[in-house]
Amino acid sequence: MVDNFQEYLILIIICLFSLLCYSLFFKKPKDGFELPPSPPTLPIIKHLHLLLSGSTPKSLQKLSSREHEVNFSFRGTTPIDESLLVGSFGFFTAPYGDYWKFMKKVMVTKLLGPQALERSRVKNERVDIGKETMKFAKNIICKMIMGRSCNEENGEAERVSDLVAESTALTMKIFVANMFHKPLKKLGISLFRKEIMSVSCRFDEVLERILEEHENKKDDDQDMDLMDVLLETCRDETTAECRITRNHIKSLFVDLVIAGSDTSRHATQWTMAEIINNPNVVERLREENGAVVGETRLVQEKDLQNLPYLQATVKEGLRLHPPGALFARSSREGCKIRGFYIPVNTPLVVNAYAVMRDPDSWEDPNEFKPERFLGSPRSGQEHEREHALKYIPFGSGRRGCPGSNLDCTIVGIAIGVMVQCFDWKINSDKIDMEEAPRALVLTMARPLMCIPVARTCRLQVPDLEMSLNSQT
Repeated sequence: MVDNFQEYLILIIICLFSLLCYSLFFKKPKDGFELPPSPPTLPIIKHLHLLLSGSTPKSLQKLSSREHEVNFSFRGTTPIDESLLVGSFGFFTAPYGDYWKFMKKVMVTKLLGPQALERSRVKNERVDIGKETMKFAKNIICKMIMGRSCNEENGEAERVSDLVAESTALTMKIFVANMFHKPLKKLGISLFRKEIMSVSCRFDEVLERILEEHENKKDDDQDMDLMDVLLETCRDETTAECRITRNHIKSLFVDLVIAGSDTSRHATQWTMAEIINNPNVVERLREENGAVVGETRLVQEKDLQNLPYLQATVKEGLRLHPPGALFARSSREGCKIRGFYIPVNTPLVVNAYAVMRDPDSWEDPNEFKPERFLGSPRSGQEHEREHALKYIPFGSGRRGCPGSNLDCTIVGIAIGVMVQCFDWKINSDKIDMEEAPRALVLTMARPLMCIPVARTCRLQVPDLEMSLNSQT
């Protein structure tokens, strides 16, 4: 009798455990709505195995209306938002609302708009083009935000660079943790809490020192930069359009430095690799540069509008290798799209990599052809609207990147100067264009290492250094 009771008890426990596993990992919600089709999932890890099988954008491309735009202008939150400096106060992850619209307005008018951009502007060793471009981009962004470049002498520049690298690595870890089921998601993210707090505290120390420098400088010391504008708004509690704090200012700085310098680095590195692999593009760039700029000075920001082939080359590089290949969004409320129901708080990913390599929209989509952007027999609003839907290296709609003009300017100047002044030698016939596996940001598997050989021209070395310094 006792043996039978034990057998029944074990059987009941097994049944209860099986029901629990089924309800947690296998049961689909019965809400009466038709959900979008999905590839098969695995228990606990869901679709994570599909994303980790290779380049993340390319993996999603293999799986692969403008309706409900406001609904999907929300990026969602993560469990670590309140402990991470850029989480609870950040601009890029803020909900679509008054604060986000105000900060975008300030950035576009004071930092990233065309008028603001206009106001701001030999050893035989191998050079890491990505690393050097990141320094170049970071110094431009820092000078525009706080009126000066990152200080190399006191180690400030190195500290900021290290923090940017750590933050980027943390983002990947948090993304992977968010792919798990809720109990495991919280457990996974809790493992990174100490690392998150360390990065936040070190960023806070650097930024607090910079804010104090701005508060202590004389009113007539220099022109107002973005940090001065935001500090003035922070102090003005009566007439300010939106209430912001010091933490909002710090988080905006972190967002801009991480987003601006890292994306410019990858965009320049990929585009230069494509250019070096296509000598005909190099020759055409130099012909255009010689006709417009000449050989006595460097390419400058004001020249870019008169260099259509250089602009087309930058666009083509961004089309093939968008740094932010995946755009994450979250639905604020449930809605229907083409007959399928999207529940509230559903995370969505827009795969820009797949959109801009779609053979139905692009001729020879995997080929590097800058001339595709030089003009079209079609024109008008309809063509521009169609082009905007299929060319999205910086996103689109309300949450499109406000710094797209700045990024194109940085990449354009960097590419223009490197092609104008140097021949680039590599150790093989072609550069390896393999993408790093399991990376959210489209990264080269191996850094682009080249030997710059100065070209014979009338540019003097002091002039070259002065011109580069004036642009950074």
